[in-house]
Amino acid sequence: MLERGGRKERSNRRTPPNPTNRADWAIPRGLIVLLALAGAVVSVAGMKSFSGILGPVFLALMLTIAVQPIQEWVRRRGWPRWIGMLGALVAVYAILLGLVGALAVSVAQFATLLPQYSDDAQKMLDAISDQLSQWGIGSDQIQNALSGIDFGKAVGYAESVVSSLLGVFSNLVLILALLLFMAFDGMSMHERLAVVTRHRPEIAYALETFASGTRSYLVVSTVFGLIVAVIDGLALWWLGIPLPVLWALLSFITNYIPNIGFILGLAPPAALGLLQGGPKLAIIVVVVYSVINVLIQSVIQPKFVGDAVGLSVTATFIALIFWGWVLGPLGALLAVPMSLLVKAFLIDIDPSTRWADVFIRGPRDPAAASLPEPPEPAPATGVA
Repeated sequence: MLERGGRKERSNRRTPPNPTNRADWAIPRGLIVLLALAGAVVSVAGMKSFSGILGPVFLALMLTIAVQPIQEWVRRRGWPRWIGMLGALVAVYAILLGLVGALAVSVAQFATLLPQYSDDAQKMLDAISDQLSQWGIGSDQIQNALSGIDFGKAVGYAESVVSSLLGVFSNLVLILALLLFMAFDGMSMHERLAVVTRHRPEIAYALETFASGTRSYLVVSTVFGLIVAVIDGLALWWLGIPLPVLWALLSFITNYIPNIGFILGLAPPAALGLLQGGPKLAIIVVVVYSVINVLIQSVIQPKFVGDAVGLSVTATFIALIFWGWVLGPLGALLAVPMSLLVKAFLIDIDPSTRWADVFIRGPRDPAAASLPEPPEPAPATGVA
């Protein structure tokens, strides 16, 4: 009887629902997708609202990642950690302050130079008016067509465009302070990642993927940016365009802006060529820039950037538009690193979603592509 009763009692017990069984799934999948989209909209709105803080914070993080190998090199040699921290801090301060200083001097020179071309601009407009008259266009139509052209407004617009480069570093004090604090934290970053790897290998894998991809992107973009800047500067100097150093520096900075950086760097020197030597010189500047930049930035560099960071050309262009809208001009410079961070925490961190990396990366041979596997967690026997 006890045995029968025990069997009867066991038979009356209900099996607990299996959370992985689709039959027990309470929330429809469509509703989950809508909730995820709603959460994404709220997150993007929050980032856009705090873009003035989020942009400088991420710029400081990106620069810290770029100089972190200095601290790792010092640690491997067994030297005191403060030496690595000081070396990384000096390196990143020298890069940032040198770039901002060069931009400030160049922008001041550009603002002084532009008013000198007012007479040339008026002569060019008169020549256009005479040419239109020879083609049989009436004076009223010419006046209406040229009345909206104001060189003073064009000068102000050009100055604002070039000065916007300095606006990227408007929160310079905040960036310098963040770099100091992050350099201190970088002294113990190796041990912290070791603990994360021991207990949460998926998170450690995502962080390592983001850091290595960001560092590779910065190295590739810096190398090609220096090559483009030197060639562009020498070409403009040979053509007699004023301020070739400024335009070379502009080419270097815009090289970090994917897809459309070449156009942003071409517009000011082409406009100066038009004012100084007429359409012929402007066309020469456009042709020289196109040959140099299209060959290097549009043919050679995307191959290395795609292999280094794992983002296809389409994904990079969409990231440029999106982050430029969210964070402003600084978002255009940080488009690729920000996309790598989102990719790390939404795709790389979860093995069940890592398959989507095939479409984002865009390998040449998808059938031969293999997804990387994170390292196996080590036994938790101690603390690093």
